[in-house]
Order: sequence, then C-alpha cells, then structure tokens
Amino acid sequence: MDSPTSPAQNPSSVHAHSIISSLLTFPDSSPLSIVSCFHRELEQALASASDDASVQERLVDRTLQLVSILLESTKRSFRKRATAHNSSSWFLPPELTVKVFSMVDTKSLMRAAACCTMFNKCAMDRFAYAHVDLTTATSQVDIKVVCNLIHRAGKELRSLKLGSLARPYPSDFNPSLVNGPFLSTLSRNPDFIGSRLKSLGLYNIRGMDRSTSFDVLSVCSNLTDLRIVGLNDPFMHLFKILTEKCRLIEHLCIETSQLLSIINTVKGSDLIKFVTNSPNLTSLRLIRFRLTDKVARLLAQSSRTLEYLNLSRSSTINGRFLRDVRNSCKESPLKTLIVRNCLKLQEKEVLELCNSIIKGNFKSIRHIDVSNNRGLVSDDGKRSYKPKFPLEKLKEERSDVTLVADFPSPWSVKHYPVCHEEDDEELRKIEMMEDDASSSDEESSEDDLG
Repeated sequence: MDSPTSPAQNPSSVHAHSIISSLLTFPDSSPLSIVSCFHRELEQALASASDDASVQERLVDRTLQLVSILLESTKRSFRKRATAHNSSSWFLPPELTVKVFSMVDTKSLMRAAACCTMFNKCAMDRFAYAHVDLTTATSQVDIKVVCNLIHRAGKELRSLKLGSLARPYPSDFNPSLVNGPFLSTLSRNPDFIGSRLKSLGLYNIRGMDRSTSFDVLSVCSNLTDLRIVGLNDPFMHLFKILTEKCRLIEHLCIETSQLLSIINTVKGSDLIKFVTNSPNLTSLRLIRFRLTDKVARLLAQSSRTLEYLNLSRSSTINGRFLRDVRNSCKESPLKTLIVRNCLKLQEKEVLELCNSIIKGNFKSIRHIDVSNNRGLVSDDGKRSYKPKFPLEKLKEERSDVTLVADFPSPWSVKHYPVCHEEDDEELRKIEMMEDDASSSDEESSEDDLG
C-alpha cells in the first residue's frame, strides 16, 4: 500500500502535476499572446496579494524560481534526447571519437564537450588532451586553465602550445595570463609529466626574458620539437639547458622579438655546443638572430644530421660564411638553406655559391633561398634588385637544385616572408603576423649599411 505521503497521494503534488501537465499541453498560440496572458495573470496575482511590498517581492522571486526550474528541466531533457540521438546516429565509436578530439585545438575541444553528454564524456578522456593547444583562445586562458588541462591530460600529454601567435601590444598586458614566471613553476607541478612531452610551443609569452622561464625544459628529456617565438635576452641559458637536458631535439625554431646584440663565437658558444652535441637535430630555424658569419659557418658545419637551416632576418650576416660552407660541407646532409631578408647579404657571395654548386660542390644541397625585400648588397655598396646569377647554367648542371632569388623593386608593395614552402601552416601564420616586424628591422639597421 502506498505511503500517505507518496506523490500519488499528496494533494499538493497532484495539483502541481496537473498544472504542469496543462502547461505542456497548452494549445499552440503566438508567443506574444502567451506573454500577454502571463503578464496579465502575474499582475492580478500581485494586485490581490498583500499591500506589503516584501510579500509582492517574494511572489516575484517565487515566480522567477519556478520559471528557472522549468527552464533547467527542459534543457536537461533536451540534452538527454540529444545524447540519445548522437549515440545512435554518431558514426564513430567512442575510442575513435576520442582520437579525433585529440587532434583538434583545445578551444574546439571545449566547444565539442558542451554539445551533449556523449561528447562531454569522450572529451573527458585523458587521451583527448594529448595535444593541448591554447594559442587560439588566448584571452580566455590563464594559469588555472593551463593547470586544469595538464591535470586532465596526465601521463598522456604529448604536445603543449601556450601563448599567442600574434605579438601582443603593451596595452594587452594582463598579469593573470600565462607568463614567464608561470613557466618556471611548471617544472614543479606534480601533474606535469614533462618526460612524456614530445612537442612544446611557447608563443609571445611575457616574461620569457627571465632565465628561470626555461627551467621547465629541464624535465622534458624526450622533447623532439621546440618552438619559441618572441624570445628576449638572456637566451643563451636556453641553449645550455637544451644541451644538458634535451638531447633528443629534432626540430628547433626560435624567433626573437627584438634585435639582439651581435652573437659572436664567444656569446654563441652555448648555441654552437648545442648544435654540435644534438645527434638528432635535422631542422634549425634562428629568426632575427644577429649572427656573425663565423657563427653561421660553425652552425652549418658542426652538425652531422642538420638538413634544414633557416637564418632569415639576420641583420649582420653578409654571406661570407657561404664560402667555407660550400667547400667544407662535401659530406654534409644539409639540403635546405634559407637566408631571406638578411640585410647585409652580398651579391658576390651568392654568385660564388652558385658557381661552386655548378662545379659540383655542395652535393647535398637541394634548395637555397636568398630572397630579400631590400635587394642584395652590390660591390659598390648599393642595393641590387636584379643580380646576374647563372640560373640557366645552374639548371643545366644541377637540375636537382632550386635557387629562389626574389627581389621586389623599391616601389613594389610585394614582400617576401621568411617561411619556406615546406613549412607547416603554423609557421606560415606566424610569418604573416610578423611581416611588419621585418620592415622595422630594416629601419633599425639602416646605419649598418655604411
């Protein structure tokens, strides 16, 4: 026998069920008509209530509460139906759905998780956070968000991208966002299992000029891909850590955010040591580094595995290092050499390189890019926009070599970026956003041309 207090016997419950049932079976009518009816009934209820304002306020609050309960109940039923529909119509099993989620950026993953219970359940899988990419949601990301995502990923974290691909303006400063000091604490975060991390990208993060910002690399012993954009001094501490802790690096891309002091063999000793002692290094991009030609030569010669070298936007390289490279790199695996927009690059050095390749030297090289928005420096010190390179002869003798030498006229609006055609989409996006920086580099280095 039912309890006297059961819903079936409770008069108030029966009355509530009757009202809700009537509401759900309410005949179709225009929204305006329903609003008018509801407004009229509420006004009558308030008029018939006590003249005490507090009583009327409680009536309004109670009405809002009931409406809120009805709305939440409706949303819950909608999500339940959506989940049932997705479960039956979604063509991928949960394990493949999780794998797909692991390939999208983290902002898109969060949006998918909010769609329905089924997607939310898949999005909570640790494997879905194997590749955390927060570069597309910069304004919503703070330290707490990063820590939560790292906690969700746990031991499955393989790739982590933080910061913004676009260089921020000073007015964008927000001390709560991810910054250099936070990076220094990441190595002590118990949820951050750095030894499993394969790829790390740090883009225009404020405060990276502190040497402690790179302590996080000390726990990333299996890192193979590192990209840092917007780096300031002191950065040689970075190469020291990489040499000692990250011996498996295969791809390194570093772009400075400002013109640094000239890097000679003394200041660049840690950089040279890193390249020399990295047995797996195949790709090296050092953008806007003010290297001397001697350092550039040592970088090209000191690695037995380096296949791709990009020294674009160096305002100090004149190309003299190409003489030694073409003669001493007979056994070098270097296939691609990019020196775009190097302000002091000399026409005669590139010409000598072409002649040397035609003679059969530098057998490994396949692609050279010397394009420059400001042309090359000629023998008389002027800018040369139409250098006479033996392109036809080069094509005949070394058809396997591509020389890219684009020099827009001073009146042309066309500018050439520093990315190579084989670079991935992310590097291209960085380059597009940094295109204006190239012009500022040229203006800042005008005095060096004398």
